[in-house]
Amino acid sequence: MQAPTQFFEAIALQKCLTATYNRMVVKLAPHILYTRHDEMFIDAVTIERDGRPPRELKLGTFKLAGLSDVAVIDETFEGMYGLYDEGDEKYKGVTLFAIQPQSAAA
Repeated sequence: MQAPTQFFEAIALQKCLTATYNRMVVKLAPHILYTRHDEMFIDAVTIERDGRPPRELKLGTFKLAGLSDVAVIDETFEGMYGLYDEGDEKYKGVTLFAIQPQSAAA
């Protein structure tokens, strides 16, 4: 079980990803990479779905095996801490990589 390097790069640099998910092209702001039941997942905010913004921004869970044609794009994002809670119980002991709070980066 090894994540493609694009996921680590996108999270580390807070850059968006494009990918195909359920036959739709999505633009994602990935916040955390983690495991569950020996599978890898990212929790990300969907910025666009088939070229259009969603009705509301929310954090979604994406199984890496379900994402194809993944690419890091040159579009950065700010951590959406109102949607993403790094202290959430579901991440304890299974986090592989996550965005860093701006105060820690400064």
